[in-house]
Amino acid sequence: MTQQLFSLTGKVALVTGASSGIGRHAAGILANAGARVIACARRLDRLETLVSEIESMGGTAVAIQLDVTDKGSIDSMFKKANETLGLVDILVNCAGIAETGNFIELDDSIWNKVFAVNLDGLRKISQEVTSQLIKAKRPGVIINVASVAGMNAAPGWTVYATSKAAVIHLTKNMATELWRHNIRVNALCPGYFPTEMNKKFFASAQGREYLKRLPPRRIGDLEELTGPLLLLASDASSYMTGVALPVDGGHSIRLV
Repeated sequence: MTQQLFSLTGKVALVTGASSGIGRHAAGILANAGARVIACARRLDRLETLVSEIESMGGTAVAIQLDVTDKGSIDSMFKKANETLGLVDILVNCAGIAETGNFIELDDSIWNKVFAVNLDGLRKISQEVTSQLIKAKRPGVIINVASVAGMNAAPGWTVYATSKAAVIHLTKNMATELWRHNIRVNALCPGYFPTEMNKKFFASAQGREYLKRLPPRRIGDLEELTGPLLLLASDASSYMTGVALPVDGGHSIRLV
């Protein structure tokens, strides 16, 4: 009974940013739970490697190149997705970029680049998935990958933290509007996990010193996101919507 509660058998899951980090992990976990996965990102070669790995484990996945800032790319992706695996039941918005710098140093190019991916791209993908689900009168799940940086202020992270705070608030507004269509929307808010964006920092002396200030004194293991991800993606969270779920080893509750 418990296994069935977390099962995604028969579902189609679309994961953006699936070529690395949290997105790549999410695609594999959803496939392992029974979902047929549409893995999307800009780097097609990495997606094809991921798909091969999923298929070798008995799962089903397709790789489709996607730039969430390009309307033509978005339209082409959805056309291919519908032709191969069909209507998307579960959307995991993982595509994201990070830029550091103090508020006073920000210029339009940096601000616009981060928001184009982290917020606008997420919105556009979500709107298309939502429109298709409503038209088909089908239930659905959307998981927006935000960050604990969007829950608290972080010096030097103004544009990234602000974009992720916007993702959390967008999640809540989407949830209030889409509940009547049986579409649940939640945000997963990871703390520090190993990604291409942070691996150099945490390998440095400064990064190692920073970790000493966190309650667990380490970054998370991607496997520690598996349970929270499956919870939000499956019927196990059927009465949850509009939630911003931190998975951060207590990082967000401690002043550092």
